[in-house]
Amino acid sequence: MSNFLILNNISYKIGNFNLFIDNLEINENEYFIILGKTGSGKTTLLEIIAGLIKANTGKIFLKNQNITNLPPEKRHFSIVYQDYALFPNMKVKENILFSSKYTKIDNKLFEELIDFLKIKDIMERDIQKLSGGEKQRVALARALLYKPKTLLLDEPLNAIDPVFKYEIMDYLKQLIPRFGITVIHVTHNFREALYLADKIGVIDKGTILEYNNKDIIFNSPTYKETAKFLGFKNILPANILGFKDKKIFTINPAKILIEPYSADYKLDCEIMEILNYTDHFKVYLSHKGEKIFTKCTNINLSSCKKSLKIGFSKEDIVFLREKNEKQ
Repeated sequence: MSNFLILNNISYKIGNFNLFIDNLEINENEYFIILGKTGSGKTTLLEIIAGLIKANTGKIFLKNQNITNLPPEKRHFSIVYQDYALFPNMKVKENILFSSKYTKIDNKLFEELIDFLKIKDIMERDIQKLSGGEKQRVALARALLYKPKTLLLDEPLNAIDPVFKYEIMDYLKQLIPRFGITVIHVTHNFREALYLADKIGVIDKGTILEYNNKDIIFNSPTYKETAKFLGFKNILPANILGFKDKKIFTINPAKILIEPYSADYKLDCEIMEILNYTDHFKVYLSHKGEKIFTKCTNINLSSCKKSLKIGFSKEDIVFLREKNEKQ
């Protein structure tokens, strides 16, 4: 893969909200997910990429060409919003062929799309009579028929019935190998990100905290802010392990051993609470005032009074930095 889309020093201010993206690089034929909660700036960033919003400062490059001042129609991007933005006064086929007003339609691609998205039987149906999943497939067909260099998706699964959500996710998963395009997809949903993404950028309060391959983001992020956003349970000071050159670490609750025979690190803890579930226990502990959470299946409740020992391996530790901390 090569750098396809590059954003440098992009800033945008509206009211009290400030968006600032110092650097973001997206590769060609990559499924890139911008992951963030509501109000974090996801859709604003997507619309800046599309050219629908003009950034106050910064530059955008597409294949080394400066497209910062290009209008949306000359960027060769297609955008699909969560409300689909279909024309209610047109039937399905008319919606899909809407781009024929501006460009020559590839009939072979048209046939391939309606076959791929399984919408052949609804081509003459009114938009108001479609389900959410059908509307999303029609919106995708319309966007892809334009032959975009990049497909931009704004919370594409947010308004879809959960029964059909994974069906649409399977279509999205096939877009890159089948049509050879780059996809930028914004969502607040962790499961979508895990299933679909090659790479994830975590956005919070208008800033990309970090971006990397999805496995790195979800298992060993660089920053404490990313770990907190992703819901990491154990974010602890490294001095409890004897480190002076490291400030913070995290450890997966499932990697913590109860009363271990051997471990690289062992901590004596006070028991705060033990919750008994069908197939596991949730154990809340305290070590020198620091709260530690673990899940296990092999705890002997009868042997636990007020304290116990935990342990874990050094390879399971992930050291974190503060976002603004100097390296």
